[in-house]
Amino acid sequence: MRVATWNVNSIRQRLEPLLTWLKDCSPDVVCLQETKCVDDAFPRLEIESLGYNVVTHGQKTFNGVALLSKLPFDETKSGLAGDDEDAHARFLEGVVTLKTGVMRIACLYLPNGNPPDTEKYPYKLKWMSRLLEYSKERLKAEEPLVLAGDFNVIPAAADVYNPAAWGNDALFRPQTREAFQSLLGLGLTDALRAVTDEPGLYTFWDYQAGAWQKNWGLRIDHLLLSPQASDRLTDVGVDSYVRAWEKPSDHVPVWADFDLEKA
Repeated sequence: MRVATWNVNSIRQRLEPLLTWLKDCSPDVVCLQETKCVDDAFPRLEIESLGYNVVTHGQKTFNGVALLSKLPFDETKSGLAGDDEDAHARFLEGVVTLKTGVMRIACLYLPNGNPPDTEKYPYKLKWMSRLLEYSKERLKAEEPLVLAGDFNVIPAAADVYNPAAWGNDALFRPQTREAFQSLLGLGLTDALRAVTDEPGLYTFWDYQAGAWQKNWGLRIDHLLLSPQASDRLTDVGVDSYVRAWEKPSDHVPVWADFDLEKA
């Protein structure tokens, strides 16, 4: 089973690249972020024609997340608990049934937090605290769980082309990285780092200053796995080649493969 995440940076602008990639990669479940459209405007018919069930949690112009699955959803729920006044469309979870039980996939678009000297950074940290509480509760179920999405977190110096230049950025501030480490401290596993320590594996390149051509990248899109999911992990990949396509997103897909026959 392949679970993937991709910040598409506007679903309607990236529909053709998305459809091409879905045909090439054939993931079973896909988490999309920054769809940037209301639910009624989501191009579900084109995606459903490829055999996917589609669930969306949209918002006009900003944010927006979606789940695509070849398996039917047993249940879905939008919104992250902990702040009833937070209207941002940033979180969507779904449950699918497998031969060996169920898998829960949570698609998330974590706040950017910049500029860090504004209210945006406390909002980011509070959101991460809410995600920590959600994860604590979900891990009690001892089921395969995947938290997948654009975390807007650079976990370590190996995950950014020039660490010194990012010291005060909200994505790389010590508090941000500590909050991310708190998630790992619960027992979640960073899927990519479970299979390789190689530096320079990036998932985002800015549109400015020729960042893609110079490989000035960041690794900010992640899949975090519960012990029951990480035990079944077989491979992880970053499809960086799509960044070279015409009119690309500034992010690229990341996927993880699971052997669900494993005990």
